[in-house]
Amino acid sequence: EYIERHRKLHGRRLDYEERKRKKEAREPHKRAEKARKLRGLKAKMFNKERRNEKIQMKKKIKAHEEKNVRQNTEKVAEGAVPVYLLDRDVQSRAKVLSNMIKQKRKEKAGKWDVPIPKVRAQADAEVFKVLKSGKSKRKAWKRMVTKVTFVGENFTRKPPKFERFIRPMALRFTKAHVTHPELKATFCLPIIGVKKNPSSQMFTSLG
Repeated sequence: EYIERHRKLHGRRLDYEERKRKKEAREPHKRAEKARKLRGLKAKMFNKERRNEKIQMKKKIKAHEEKNVRQNTEKVAEGAVPVYLLDRDVQSRAKVLSNMIKQKRKEKAGKWDVPIPKVRAQADAEVFKVLKSGKSKRKAWKRMVTKVTFVGENFTRKPPKFERFIRPMALRFTKAHVTHPELKATFCLPIIGVKKNPSSQMFTSLG
């Protein structure tokens, strides 16, 4: 209370704003230094806390991006067709169907099955690449997935130190192109889930 009273009577230091700005600017550097220097249990707790903060921040940024997305659709002149659609019969029903699919997707009712041809069983050596880890690269318990995988919307990686199966960002697919046989139109739809892989339960869980 007496601090507040003094502040009201005499005001703050003249360089208060500048000092505050500099202190805030130094904060990330101090945290980084702390992360480097901490050892043992304190380091584990600190890193876990930082990781959770980063996850929350990324989710918040993603939510803001989704909120700010605006689609600008230009009116196409009558009879004007893009070159890549010249070989198709363009029908106005395609737009209606697209909206209908979006609506059904929201209700989690409309599911599109992508026809998957029967394929041969794949060996673990073909699907996974062995990653050497540790200071002298002697440990070989980590595996990197070399095939295309699917992960859900709320997928969050395990801490890299303890992650056994690594799915590279470039191989994580969330959308698929599905062709409608009647309309002869292709839609880019989000993948809802994957079918059970008969050769291995592990492959199914990895997407």
